[in-house]
Amino acid sequence: MRIAVIADIHGNVVALDAVLADIARRGADMTVNLGDIVSGPLYPTETADRLMPLGFPTIRGNHDRQVLAGGLAEMGASDLFAASRLRADQTAWLAGLPATLRLSDAVLLVHGTPSSDLAYFLETIDADGFRPAAPEDIEERAGADPARLILCGHSHLQRMARTRDGRLVVNPGSVGLPAYADDLPYPHKVEAGSPHARYALIDMQARDIAVEFVSVAYAWDKAAAAAEAHGRPDWAKALRTGTMPVLPTGT
Repeated sequence: MRIAVIADIHGNVVALDAVLADIARRGADMTVNLGDIVSGPLYPTETADRLMPLGFPTIRGNHDRQVLAGGLAEMGASDLFAASRLRADQTAWLAGLPATLRLSDAVLLVHGTPSSDLAYFLETIDADGFRPAAPEDIEERAGADPARLILCGHSHLQRMARTRDGRLVVNPGSVGLPAYADDLPYPHKVEAGSPHARYALIDMQARDIAVEFVSVAYAWDKAAAAAEAHGRPDWAKALRTGTMPVLPTGT
């Protein structure tokens, strides 16, 4: 089985369209979506409208949960932008998404880790900085789940790691936001280093799992112009360059 894995679209329907076209060209038996779908100063309603009819196996991310939480006065700017524009049918769709999803005994979808949509799986953030996670930390986060393949998002970085007992954890990178800054739990930046839209193609084989990380060029200047028009120059820089201007602003 060939699985296309998308994550962290963040309302960037321009990038999403380019990725879906690339998946159609390369071919996949199934496309799965790991959440953080609409939050951001771009195209939340258009992104939801693009995805809802497709029926992909989809989970919610932390920003999807936050968009649904209400309390507009307490929301961050990106969540507020989406929450104030989504229609009732779109919020109902988001509300119906599970936090995790088991495709089969072999494949588990999570946004952050199996136990938290806010925790990084393949990275560690602490007072010493943001860095790839140690193997023992990855194994602890995976727990005793029996899935051969665990798919995660949240950090926006294409990365994979294999546990000592052979389980594979894969992050496909971000479709729609190649860099961001955050202040929780410690101030940090995450930067892919280029503006491309990213996803992964995974071939599930009887004895092994083959992973291809894909980067797709798209009209990122159009998305950046939308961010600028909505008062987010930080997003505009991230979308044009895959880097962040300063620490931190939050996503």
